Amino acid sequence: MTRRIAMWSGPRNISTAMMRAWENRPDTDVIDEPFYAYYLAQTQAEHPVKEDVLAAQPNHWSDVVSQLLAPKPEHIFYQKHMTHHMLDDIELDWCKSLSHCFLIRDPLYVVTSYLKKMPSVNLEDIGIVRQFKLYQHLSVLTGQQIPIIDGDDVLQNPKAILSSLCAKLELPFSNNMLSWPQGRRESDGVWAQHWYQNVESSTGFKAPARAESKQQLLAHLTSQQQDVVQISQVFYQQMYQQRLHVDE
Repeated sequence: MTRRIAMWSGPRNISTAMMRAWENRPDTDVIDEPFYAYYLAQTQAEHPVKEDVLAAQPNHWSDVVSQLLAPKPEHIFYQKHMTHHMLDDIELDWCKSLSHCFLIRDPLYVVTSYLKKMPSVNLEDIGIVRQFKLYQHLSVLTGQQIPIIDGDDVLQNPKAILSSLCAKLELPFSNNMLSWPQGRRESDGVWAQHWYQNVESSTGFKAPARAESKQQLLAHLTSQQQDVVQISQVFYQQMYQQRLHVDE
């Protein structure tokens, strides 16, 4: 039986590094942001390599779902999902057969990182409000006790957090999840050329060296960008309080 693991994250988290960790397991295949082209087709958002993304993936959500649920050999199928890609017209009954996890990050760091790659940011771009609503919806829909992990916790103690996550998912932990070869993967989306430079040079999880305090980072933002952070914080904190701890 195929175990389908859906990891729900926003952008500028460690979601691609997490995908690397799972892909480095010998029993796991991965898929990278399968709803991205659908999201671009529906919103007409101006993103880097937009036309390449639209050409590379199905543009309708139901075709994506068929791909995600297609029969596969007995193994783990890890799905890296962006919460902001999940627009309201997507029906979620297909999620009942998946095991779900949520990967969160402090919205201040998300916004600061996002603005290094994009000229502007709004509440929908970073998907934290949508992430919280998806967590609530999927918890009821599936009846699962869905684990939440925080990106900073993973970077500080990857073995402990990933071991705990695997235990919650009733899967064996593999030390292969802690490191991987440098470079790009065939499984990476066509958008990797714009977004994935840091992870392509990585070989494992590494705690960030932060030169500026949160107050200093916030001061660099415009009032509109600060509003995005502050509104998102309300929803992030509710998920943060339920995250896996290393002592669990």
